[in-house]
Amino acid sequence: MTENRIDRTLQVLKQTGKKALIPFITAGHGGYDLTEQLVLKMEEAGANIIELGVPFSDPIAEGPVIQHASEQSLKQGTTLAGIFELVKRLRKQTDMPLLLMMYLNTIFSHGTEDFFRTCKEVGIDGVIVPDMPFEEKDEIQGDADKYGIHNISLVTPASEGRTQMIAENATGFLYCVSSNGVTGMRSKFQTDFSSFFAPIHKYAKIPCMVGFGISSPEAAKQMSEYCDGVIIGSAIVNLVEQYPTQAPEKVYKFLHDIRMALDE
Repeated sequence: MTENRIDRTLQVLKQTGKKALIPFITAGHGGYDLTEQLVLKMEEAGANIIELGVPFSDPIAEGPVIQHASEQSLKQGTTLAGIFELVKRLRKQTDMPLLLMMYLNTIFSHGTEDFFRTCKEVGIDGVIVPDMPFEEKDEIQGDADKYGIHNISLVTPASEGRTQMIAENATGFLYCVSSNGVTGMRSKFQTDFSSFFAPIHKYAKIPCMVGFGISSPEAAKQMSEYCDGVIIGSAIVNLVEQYPTQAPEKVYKFLHDIRMALDE
């Protein structure tokens, strides 16, 4: 199997002692062209891996900001086939790792093996499926492995007794959800991060990233002390919603500031 871009990127970050910056945007929110511009601007701002959200009619893990973006994207006619075409165009301009964050039903509707084969063909490196319990990952794992696509596992403060099993078996990176509940911007976190990350660091063999709720350079810096990088979604999606015509510049500045904070 050829080396996955995610593994290669995270290896370089580890060697250079840098934290990963992983932004999320809803694919097709504001149109495919805007998504394409945003991905390239985010890379320019210092992003290392980018998550593209596949819009879904019932995104149960998402808070209001990403739910709304998902609805808008679907209304604008975004489809999985359209997102695959978008990734093909992006692959002519960038070799950075790209992930799809999506719901299980979309994979099943497409046909699991065909979905992962297409991911491989167009240049998707991993998937995050928030509505798939770890215990059921075998429903897609065989096909994901066959085509060298990472099926990224999530661990939450509520995982407790399952943390060891999830952390030991995760590939690519482990997505550590900062708070129970849905995505969204938070001004403060209720989680005791020292106790949350203790078993994760004990059992995980791969880099750990923290996401859900990070919306400022200060929060990104603070959270990155516990792990190998940060994932930022709602704060970026909110900028795209607020500034549809200036979104690439606004998102660039926001992420550039976070990159600087992480590198301090």
